[in-house]
Amino acid sequence: MLELANCVRCGSVFARDYRDICPNCHREEERSFQMVYQFLRKRENRQATIQQITEATTVPESLIIKFVREKRLQPSQFPMLSYSCRNCSNQITEGEMCADCKNEMRKELDVARELEEKRTAAAGVKEQRTYYNADRSAN
Repeated sequence: MLELANCVRCGSVFARDYRDICPNCHREEERSFQMVYQFLRKRENRQATIQQITEATTVPESLIIKFVREKRLQPSQFPMLSYSCRNCSNQITEGEMCADCKNEMRKELDVARELEEKRTAAAGVKEQRTYYNADRSAN
């Protein structure tokens, strides 16, 4: 079922299906993609960086990065298509973070998980203690 939504690019209201952008913005993105792809198909442009593509085609860098993330432009075909890691600014060709940042985040999560398990275990020990009250009225 379709629902009404605002386009994230232009703000207009449209019936959203599986895209976050309206049909007009989608057509514009497709034109931009075709412009970038036609530029990269030329043999002399296959080694172009994202910045060089932006200068030659006037397509925004963020849109070119989106095409790479969506795997519409393959770094295996165009080896200079890389963008910055969200955490450390190293150049990557897929995902949001480089392998080093992913490993560092995994280590931090493991440490946090261990601490949480220790806290839970310590809280469990405290909860298991039972105190008995002597009934003095029985004597």
